[in-house]
Amino acid sequence: MDQNKNKKTEKQNQENESKKIDSEKFIKEIEFLKEQVDDFKNKYLRALADYQNLEKRVNEEKINIIINANRQLVVNLLPFIDILDKAELFVKDPGLRLAKDHLFKVLNEIGLEEIIVLNKEFDPYTAEVVEMIKGDKDNIVVEVLRKGYKINNAIIRVAQVKVSKKINS
Repeated sequence: MDQNKNKKTEKQNQENESKKIDSEKFIKEIEFLKEQVDDFKNKYLRALADYQNLEKRVNEEKINIIINANRQLVVNLLPFIDILDKAELFVKDPGLRLAKDHLFKVLNEIGLEEIIVLNKEFDPYTAEVVEMIKGDKDNIVVEVLRKGYKINNAIIRVAQVKVSKKINS
């Protein structure tokens, strides 16, 4: 009977050992799976962040393309605007004035602004001197020969001006 009892005890010990080994395998497997989950989670979060950065960069590039296209269009229109300014001096037509004002309104909506330099001190960043003339003060813009413009605070064309030079007699 002792032998049967020993066999039973030995069998139970083997079963317990087997269960212990199986539970250790399961614990290791669970730990491995947790590591994999963490790894996949980190990869997912990194991929999501990369995608969001890409989306932001693409949107910024779209905006820059639109701004540059607008700027190029306005630069190409500047000679036409100059012609309208000169025509308005000679042709006193209200229809011409209306068309010019409407064109400027549309261009102002996309950010075009005239650089105001008349009767101000000469600034080489906003104007180009074409002629120096005798005047009461030094470095004052007395006449604008060609208007200067900026779009979204970036200068696209400097003004051409006449600047006063004080001459002591």
